[in-house]
Amino acid sequence: MSHTQYAPARQRLQRSELAVPGSNPGMFDKAASSAADYVFLDLEDAVAPGDKVQARKNVIEGLNDIDWRGLGKTISVRINSLDTHYMYRDVVDVVEQAGDKLDTILIPKVGVAADVYTVDALLTQIETAKGFDNRIGLEALIEITLGMANVDAIATSSPRMEAMHFGVADYAASCRARTVNIGGLNPDYPGDQWHHGLSRMLVACRAYGLRAIDGPFGDFNDPDGYLEAARRAAAMGYEGKWAIHPSQIALANDLFSPPAAEVERAHRILAALEEAAAAGKGAAQLDGRMIDAASARMAENLVNTDQAIQARGN
Repeated sequence: MSHTQYAPARQRLQRSELAVPGSNPGMFDKAASSAADYVFLDLEDAVAPGDKVQARKNVIEGLNDIDWRGLGKTISVRINSLDTHYMYRDVVDVVEQAGDKLDTILIPKVGVAADVYTVDALLTQIETAKGFDNRIGLEALIEITLGMANVDAIATSSPRMEAMHFGVADYAASCRARTVNIGGLNPDYPGDQWHHGLSRMLVACRAYGLRAIDGPFGDFNDPDGYLEAARRAAAMGYEGKWAIHPSQIALANDLFSPPAAEVERAHRILAALEEAAAAGKGAAQLDGRMIDAASARMAENLVNTDQAIQARGN
């Protein structure tokens, strides 16, 4: 293990992340009572320019009127990007009026570390002025090529940083990639054209202690396509995926929950290594395979995730 280590950010269960337009407050109660682990109320792409101000008011009211945490939700708001004139008012109004109800802010189209610093500076001043006890976390959407080029600096840009999300739609546009569906694959490409971006962001997240979350799959009438994308992300080490439609919540929860057989084997690995350690051995055998300290770390990841799921109740 390197002498340089980064402590993990606050851990949150984030298998499914439901996106809810701030311009549609009729969806708020349904989102709060859904099976999603995590909900973000959107002020950005899902809201037309003419609806931005009203959406912000809706979000403030929704944060104050609904007991999101009591219903087992991590609650976030996606603000508008820093190149718009909506961003500063999103942060100031939402945090001043409902910041004590908010867990994280999702920053879209992050390109450089200074983008995160800008939001952090605003948050710090507001929290100090308002005397909030909770510290709001920050999450970055890596969805432009500039952000991917600077992903390591972004990951270490603020002690508030908790997670990064792969925003495939804007990333495809930024790359000028030919794509047929948000999050889907182009049959002309020999494999997964998003693999490099997903892998690059994942490495930065794991190196610096952040959660890694996969973004949207646009065709909510294609559950098989969603599951294919989710399986690839889960296999790489992602913790969850967006749901842009309620029908995708159960798919994400199932896919990003470790199977019972894997959890059972993880417990057996830890027990076998504990016995080996008691006997003065650094490694052991289980089911005809060698296991060692690396096996223990992988097993602990599964066990910890399963415990978080069991604590939540589904």
